[in-house]
Parts: sequence; structure tokens; C-alpha cells
Amino acid sequence: MDPILLVFGAGFVAGAMNALAGGGSFVSLPAMIAAGVPPVQANTSSTVALFPGGLASAWAYRDGLGPVGEVSLRTLLMATLCGGFVGAMLLLRTSSAAFTFVLPWLLLIACIALAFGRQLGEVLRARWRIHAHAVLAVQFGLGVYGGYFGGAVGIMMIAMWGLLDSRDLKNLNAPRTLMVSAANAVAVIAFIVANAVRWPETVAMLIGAILGGYGGALLGRMTPPRVVRAGTLLATSCITLAFFVKTYAPALLHR
Repeated sequence: MDPILLVFGAGFVAGAMNALAGGGSFVSLPAMIAAGVPPVQANTSSTVALFPGGLASAWAYRDGLGPVGEVSLRTLLMATLCGGFVGAMLLLRTSSAAFTFVLPWLLLIACIALAFGRQLGEVLRARWRIHAHAVLAVQFGLGVYGGYFGGAVGIMMIAMWGLLDSRDLKNLNAPRTLMVSAANAVAVIAFIVANAVRWPETVAMLIGAILGGYGGALLGRMTPPRVVRAGTLLATSCITLAFFVKTYAPALLHR
């Protein structure tokens, strides 16, 4: 299959997934690797390709922006931007071999967050509250994760903010989309400046993601949320398992 058609199709699916329930990077990153892009560059290119869709979501939620508990939006944004920059720099200094080794574990973390993040957040929220300073420290860490990989980081933010803010979690969607976009924005700038993006594949995936995001939004109006969630979790679990098998099975067989 033509690599450009492959990444275009993957971008369409990833854009639709992000519009429906998240997890688009589970499709976009493997597709970039399958198209022959080295693993680290595949991650940077995937991040750049999916960024406009996330930015559009942040703009759509702009009217709901506000502080999270006692933490102002500006302070939260600064922590996220700093963390995103550190994460992007770490990724650019990671070898392809090292990233290939750690990628299945990053996918597993994201898969668990997608599957249980909201439930875990509700359990923690019912038992604990944390100080604003602790929120900033964790937010910086999530910014690092967002700049380095970022899978399901928005769900992780919601779970953590729930320990501080008594608002309905749905009302945290606006700051969540802004913070995820902020971490990605600083990473995208770093990746472009470092010339770490494969542009032909990235542009094709970006176009596909825009079309998929629009189609996914329309589909989301007609599809029951339970079906969307089940399909997303099935796809992300299968992809995570496939990467574990691909990465570690050869070494186990040669023992």
C-alpha cells in the first residue's frame, strides 16, 4: 500500500477517534511507523499532524475557560508549557532503539488511562483533596508526558483536577482541551525547529485527520456513547498488545 495513502487513512481514523472518545495517536503513530518513518520521527510527525484538530477543539471550548480550583488558568498554562517543552526535548534526545523499547509501555499507560481514568478519578475524588501547589507539580509532569508522548493525557488531567475542584467534571473539559493543546503546541514548535518532522506523511495525515474529525463529530451524534467507548477500548487494547508482541516476542523466542 502507498505510504501516503496509509497515513492519510490513518489520519482520518485518528481524527474521528479524537472527535468521538480520544486515542487517535494509537492509530496515527503505528501508521507512521508502518509507512517507514523512524519511531521517534513518527511520534513527532504524528503529533504535528493531529495538532490542528486539538487546537480546533480548544477554540470550540473557549467560552468555558476558567480557573481550576484555586489555580489560575495562567499558572496552570505556564506549568503545562514548561512541561511540554521539557518532554519535547527529551523525545528529541531519545534514540529510536530506546523509544521502540519504551513505546509499548507508553501505549499501555495511555490504554489504562482511557479504560479506567475516569473511574479512578472519581474514587480518588471521593476520598482525597490536594493542595494547589501539588496540582502544579503534577501538571508539570503531565506536561512533560504530553510533550513526550501524550496518549490520554487529557483524561489524566481531569482525574487529577478532580482532587482539587468540586465542579462537575464536564465543566473541566474547556481547560483540559486548552492544556493538552498547549503541551502539544510547544512540542510542535520544538519538533519543527529541530527539523524532526517528515512533511509528506505529516501533511497527508493532517488532511485526513481534519476530514476524520469532522466525520467523527457527525458520527458521534448518531452513535451511542457506550458503543463508541467499547470500540475505542478494543482498538487501543489490540494495538497495545501488538506492540508488546512485536517488541518483546523476538527476544523471548531467542532465549
